[in-house]
Amino acid sequence: MDPGRRKPRLAVWKFASCDGCQLSLLECEPDLLALAAALDVAFFPEVSDRPIRGRYELSLVEGSISTPEDAERIRAVRRRSRHLVTLGACATAGGIQALRNFAAIREFTAAVYAQPAYIGTLGTSTPIATHVAVDFELRGCPVNPRQLQEVLSALLAGRPPVVPRHSLCSECKSLGHTCVLVAGGQACLGPVTQAGCGAICPAYRRGCYGCFGPQQSANPVSLSGTLTALGLNRQDLLRLYRTFNAAAPVFRAESERHAQ
Repeated sequence: MDPGRRKPRLAVWKFASCDGCQLSLLECEPDLLALAAALDVAFFPEVSDRPIRGRYELSLVEGSISTPEDAERIRAVRRRSRHLVTLGACATAGGIQALRNFAAIREFTAAVYAQPAYIGTLGTSTPIATHVAVDFELRGCPVNPRQLQEVLSALLAGRPPVVPRHSLCSECKSLGHTCVLVAGGQACLGPVTQAGCGAICPAYRRGCYGCFGPQQSANPVSLSGTLTALGLNRQDLLRLYRTFNAAAPVFRAESERHAQ
């Protein structure tokens, strides 16, 4: 980079989330120095107390919109960001907290808080794209650090990020794992889940939980038929689809089919 040229400014924002995707950025470790050389990390509360100032070439957003204040704040973030990338299941699909979308929020707050009238929250937990335009969505719970590096590198180079959209099954086969669904008879969301985690759960003979959300051509109706033949009932299938990406449209539609 030309030493006289101003570095692009990066901001990292947190909404309703666990901070896991921000930690994935920190896990890039040796590459953080190169990142710091290419970008001015202008706002990142996880590692710095620099104040919010000006505009940003790139904003990374973790978390879902769960309060009226969140809804206002994400619009302000969008106005001051040239590019906005959402990180993880919370930001791209509402996260585990989107389970509230299937019930009455007033019942939850009344059960948990002594004074629920003081709790200001929305009845739903929704992804960032529901509220503002998003330039790229990076899936995962949490995101894959290498995929995050690819997104940052691509945006700095002015090209589209290259992130796999195929199913986890392809990843399993390329790594030589025995299929836990076909050979093991276990419930597994691999056929309908996007690759990206390195097939961690199947590597340990456990079915996929769908952390990276539905893949591009997901067919959960067909998968549910296979799982029913293995002995799962409607309640089992309902729980299977209602985890980290419960509000992703494809998973939501399939879970509601079994909730009827």
